[in-house]
Amino acid sequence: MELSELPHGVLAVLAREYLLCGHLIDRAGMPYVIASFDREEMGAIAIDEWMGASPVYTRRMQELLGFAGDDVETIFKGMQFDIGAPHGFLDFRYTVHDRNHGGFQLDHCGALMDVEPMGEEFVRTMCHDIEDPTFDATAAATNPRARMTPLHRPPREPADRAPHCAWTVDIEAAAEPIIEAGITAQVAAGVAAATPLPVITPRSSDGSAGHGGSDTEGGDTEGGDTEGSALRDDYSGALVDRIATEEFSVPALVAIIEELCLQQHLLAHAFMVAVANRHGDSLARELGEHQFVGSAGMSSQRLAAALSVHCSTEAELQTPLDLLADVLSIHPALRPRSYVDVQVTSSVDHVDLSLLESPGTLDDSPFSWPALLRDGCDRAVAAMVAGVHPNLSCAAVEPPPGTVACWRVEVAAEPVTQQPEVTLAEFSTGTHFELPSPEPTAVEVRGRS
Repeated sequence: MELSELPHGVLAVLAREYLLCGHLIDRAGMPYVIASFDREEMGAIAIDEWMGASPVYTRRMQELLGFAGDDVETIFKGMQFDIGAPHGFLDFRYTVHDRNHGGFQLDHCGALMDVEPMGEEFVRTMCHDIEDPTFDATAAATNPRARMTPLHRPPREPADRAPHCAWTVDIEAAAEPIIEAGITAQVAAGVAAATPLPVITPRSSDGSAGHGGSDTEGGDTEGGDTEGSALRDDYSGALVDRIATEEFSVPALVAIIEELCLQQHLLAHAFMVAVANRHGDSLARELGEHQFVGSAGMSSQRLAAALSVHCSTEAELQTPLDLLADVLSIHPALRPRSYVDVQVTSSVDHVDLSLLESPGTLDDSPFSWPALLRDGCDRAVAAMVAGVHPNLSCAAVEPPPGTVACWRVEVAAEPVTQQPEVTLAEFSTGTHFELPSPEPTAVEVRGRS
């Protein structure tokens, strides 16, 4: 399965899934940081992790979707396509007063729902200690003189206070520019950050799609956009509050999804670099593997469910191996192909996953998901596989010539034991969160002087 072969409506749903899968990466890694150290050290590593990755991928998405600038609207557009703010699970609402002033509130914060049961100290660590520097780092990627200031935030008083938090965003010419953290430069110098941006080929004047699209007629057709609709190939116009991924064309959605996959790789890389900077390479790899295994399993669970629901006609005819082949083909840990390349081969009684040589596997840095796969992290593949169906078993096999590693998946007589990292990460409400359908009409947020 290729992303460009999927119908427009399915791609729009999957784009939101990739945002949420990226957000849930920390649910897999941070419990092991807490177990190794404590809540305070977890907060410090999370700050470094997000400050390392977010400015890098924010600028990439600005360039990809053509909305680079230095104003509040540009900051908000970047947040709308950031794995730190998955649509629905974190329900952001934006207001723009003028080019230098605005604000946002979270009508629902799934991250808060995960942390509140852990107690007020954990809420303060997330909503105060982590968010203050990382929110400003995200804003500073657009304008170093931008600041995000809370109007109110958790712990909630009263306990059911809504919205969950509210912030102002202001750009002041007299403000001291924020100096980027050193880890941002470390992440920016990596192979993942240097991956070429996807190319969005705009549709032709007759409505046909480029970049994998097809010249089709009718509604939600394979690889095509809805006929006669004014779908976006970029985000160069006005800011739209709660913008729906359905507003973008097939070429744009394919590119957005590829870039969201790379955001996940950048965040995972930043996590391991953050741990290595503070505690050494060995522990960074150990905790990075825990993070990878849990994230890989959760992503498979969500993608398999999404494909089963939104490709229902085909899914009814699929075997678990068929569904697995589709999930592996679009799994965020195995995309974009320009960074990590794989081949999925299906037969009647098994599926083979081959890791091919790519920039990710050739990277000298040990701190990446492709490097972990290259070096024998078989449990991550096992988690991907079991996330599709519990009766699928996976084993590493001798890689064919020209491949880096290979795994064979077969149907087992009994359910396979779930990887402990996946079980632990399932405490998050996001693991089985039902993403809401987008509002039928999006509203442009225009500046008001």
